[in-house]
Amino acid sequence: MPDPDDQPEFDTLAFRRALGEFATGITVVTARTPEGRRVGLTVNSFNSVSLSPPLVLWSLARHLPVMDDFLRCSHYAINVLASHQHPLSQRFATRSEDKFVDLDVGEGIGGAPLLHGCCAWFECRNGIRHDGGDHVIFIGEVERFERGGGEPLIYHAGRYRYLSVD
Repeated sequence: MPDPDDQPEFDTLAFRRALGEFATGITVVTARTPEGRRVGLTVNSFNSVSLSPPLVLWSLARHLPVMDDFLRCSHYAINVLASHQHPLSQRFATRSEDKFVDLDVGEGIGGAPLLHGCCAWFECRNGIRHDGGDHVIFIGEVERFERGGGEPLIYHAGRYRYLSVD
């Protein structure tokens, strides 16, 4: 363990790389704006918070163009991607104007798009938000959820990974 008195200036890039050592699942968070436009983005900052009441959280960088859309929507869906869905992760990680072009989706509570073939879906009421530095932390009240089965898509050290069955 490093000596606390021997620490160099804080290195945010090294900090980000160290955080990348924590393997996570990949989600796509989707919503419908009050104007009816569908929005979504790839998120790996997803966590359970509470079983009673059922709460989950995710965070969104303040500078992203969809911030206002997610602040204003009544509900959002957290789609937990399956191992075969890395193309969806990449699609929703881009800044393209309409990420839903030619994509067949279901409709959840509040019109939030539900992606087919996911391991799980969490449909959440949008209401609780907290300051998280350069991010906003969204805490969603889960109103409906479903398990889809299959193996999850994993992200570790900047790369997609897959569970191996021994």
